[in-house]
Amino acid sequence: QVQLVESGGGLVQAGGSLRLSCTASGSIFSINFMGWYRQAPGKQRELVANIISDGATNYADSVKGRFTISRDNAKNTVYLQMNSLTPEDTAVYYCSAGVKVGTYLVVWGQGTLVTVSS
Repeated sequence: QVQLVESGGGLVQAGGSLRLSCTASGSIFSINFMGWYRQAPGKQRELVANIISDGATNYADSVKGRFTISRDNAKNTVYLQMNSLTPEDTAVYYCSAGVKVGTYLVVWGQGTLVTVSS
């Protein structure tokens, strides 16, 4: 069984920064992608950023230049550095990963709340 455990959410003022972490554990053979999604109240879940095994990254237009995704393959951990936060970034942030454990699975974390006050 594979688990994703997120940390780093919280309350921050507009213009501030937060760093989210997500670690995958379990009988993992390999990890293809790791990424972050978010869901604001009343809105659909949307991609924030992802990073694949070769280091290639992809960002939502709304976070380009402010957020940076990185990955420590040795630790099965992905990070999301969020700078210049705005109230529009307020959401539950979910970690996701594509993992190979005999078969290929897409797994999700439980979510961590980020609240940006104005």
